[in-house]
Amino acid sequence: MRVLGIETSCDETGAAVYDSQRGLLARALHSQVAMHSEYGGVVPELASRDHIRRVVPLTEQVVAEAGMAIRDIDGIAYTQGPGLAGALLVGASVATALGFALGKPVLGVHHLEGHLLSPLLGDPKPAFPFVALLVSGGHSQLFAVAGVGDSTLLGDTLDDAAGEAFDKTAKLLELPYPGGPALARLAQSGRRGAVALPRPMKDSGDLDMSFSGLKTAVATLARREPLIAQRKADIAREFEDAVVDELVAKSLAALEQTGMQRLVVAGRVGANRRLRDTLAAAARGRSAEVFYPDLKFCTDNGAMIALVGALRLRPSTVCDYAFTVHPRWDLASLDAPAPRTIELTTQHEQSGVSCAPTSE
Repeated sequence: MRVLGIETSCDETGAAVYDSQRGLLARALHSQVAMHSEYGGVVPELASRDHIRRVVPLTEQVVAEAGMAIRDIDGIAYTQGPGLAGALLVGASVATALGFALGKPVLGVHHLEGHLLSPLLGDPKPAFPFVALLVSGGHSQLFAVAGVGDSTLLGDTLDDAAGEAFDKTAKLLELPYPGGPALARLAQSGRRGAVALPRPMKDSGDLDMSFSGLKTAVATLARREPLIAQRKADIAREFEDAVVDELVAKSLAALEQTGMQRLVVAGRVGANRRLRDTLAAAARGRSAEVFYPDLKFCTDNGAMIALVGALRLRPSTVCDYAFTVHPRWDLASLDAPAPRTIELTTQHEQSGVSCAPTSE
């Protein structure tokens, strides 16, 4: 099944075409970082307007690069949530209108399920079941994943997400937007152990996490002495080490608790090099495997949305083309689709409110 994926949940417009048998055929992404950097963060109204300008040209581009005509698409998937309401509506309305015009099935996809399954775009691909560490700007969660739509929440952040803490700490250190990558670059010149920060819940005995107190501790350090270049770098290094220590400890504990030997790391923070290196070394020590999406799939992208569409849509799916978006959406609420295996990936009955499969 050839699926067009459209992603417009926040500040990146993504489009891609995924084939159930041939894999990813084409992808394109436009980042709004340059536009939002002037404001020090994402401006929702500007994000929505830019999605309107970009989504149709990007869609046309990926269909052409896939060597297809738009009528050759078998289905369309779009990000239904979570995310910015206005931004989500852009992708939902374009995808649904296009599906209606072509008479093709349309599926609303959970953004976090896209991230969680994005390592399936790589090679080697993780087999189910696995533990998933989902770390992004808005989420820091651990799941036991038995299959598509079959995820059990193991641990969650009690306050800030890891990516959010990176961004807020970067502001405290007077770093430019986007803060997370800027902080990680600065940390490379920091001296390990030059300053001390807490690991709030590293040894809490459960799989929950906390990063708000860590950010507060950085604020205290930043006020204590002048923020000269080396001190900024030392604080950035210690902050990154503290976040990585907690994420690694919780991930290993989740593997131990579930008895699983595969860990999938997804989301924007999953691109952090120190996290990847530390997790890889820790996993080798317990004979576990760690899987990451390619760096280009760590940020929001249309490829992961098209992939989920290919896993959940069926050629027989019919739609009434009604749609809604879910700015807040619990991943655990997703239903597991009925299995229908085709080689590597699986075409599944979708579980959204807009479409219903016909009987076969």
